[in-house]
Amino acid sequence: MSDSQAKRQVLIVDDNDINLALFEALVLKLGGVEATCFASATAGLAWAQQHAPDLIIVDYMMPELDGVQFIERLRATPGKDGVPILMITANDQKPVRYRALNAGASDFLTKPIDKLEFLARSSNLLAMSEMRRKLDDRAAWLADEVRLATAKILERERETVIRLAKAAEYRDPETGAHILRMAHYSRLIAKGLGLGEAEQDLLLQAAPLHDIGKVGISDAILLKPGRLTVAEFDLMKQHAAYGYEILKESSSSILQAGASIALGHHEKFDGSGYPAGLAGAAIPIFCRIVAVADVFDALTSARPYKPAWSLEAAAGHIRSQSGSHFDPACVAVFFERWSEVLEIRQRFTDDDWHSLLSPL
Repeated sequence: MSDSQAKRQVLIVDDNDINLALFEALVLKLGGVEATCFASATAGLAWAQQHAPDLIIVDYMMPELDGVQFIERLRATPGKDGVPILMITANDQKPVRYRALNAGASDFLTKPIDKLEFLARSSNLLAMSEMRRKLDDRAAWLADEVRLATAKILERERETVIRLAKAAEYRDPETGAHILRMAHYSRLIAKGLGLGEAEQDLLLQAAPLHDIGKVGISDAILLKPGRLTVAEFDLMKQHAAYGYEILKESSSSILQAGASIALGHHEKFDGSGYPAGLAGAAIPIFCRIVAVADVFDALTSARPYKPAWSLEAAAGHIRSQSGSHFDPACVAVFFERWSEVLEIRQRFTDDDWHSLLSPL
């Protein structure tokens, strides 16, 4: 750091050249100080607005702006509410001081100036300015530490989500790539519906938890290669409630969203779904989105009990179920962004779990 950078900056504004020279000489006696002087109040104000002085010494009686007007305009400038200002005046009337105090003056001196008093008051105000800067630096440091700590918490939280989704994957013939694709399809639909960036990212993080309740379903049902009986399917349907019960009491916004999705992603737009038979807008928007994303990718993925459908057949099914199984708005957005759907499908052929951390 250079000497000029380390020195405290003092601005002196007085229309009298003799006073300027006197105040500058006195200020320099304090040591470690660099003085900038202006005989023009408007020029001095412009400088103060563009720089960061540690102390301003300003005369009251000046032709362009008096000292009170100078202070008022400076204090109205963003970021200039804390710099100490010492006003010099030959006027000992209290109303002037009241106006200056209301405008934001920090201290006063009355002409003729007592040199020792000038040095003492200037030194005190410079010490005040230094303390304010230290407090500002401390506040900025604390803000940075909070941001870092928050980022670490979010990273750990999202890692927890990924590991929960992986746990469900180990019990289910679905692959991690399926979970990733449907999560990114979900975010794509949310974006097309006009949901905010934060909601899009929340859905991306929470969607992989949609089938977490399958950890509570027996292997005999979950891994059965053929069609389930009615009784078996009734047991399978309980995974929605199981997922909700696992996640519902978390304080994490991601896990709370995951609980809602787990419970409602098998509801149908016409009310014929499960577990609650909700219809239309009564189904949470995240659930309506995930329903489209999940079914499309399930249809186009091979399973032990079925081959993968072609893109054309899967797209035809989704369109045919618009308004019955699926929210028509979600279906419309999905096909409006078909090229991006295909890009996601091509991108996530492996278990690239890191993609769920991308919002960080």
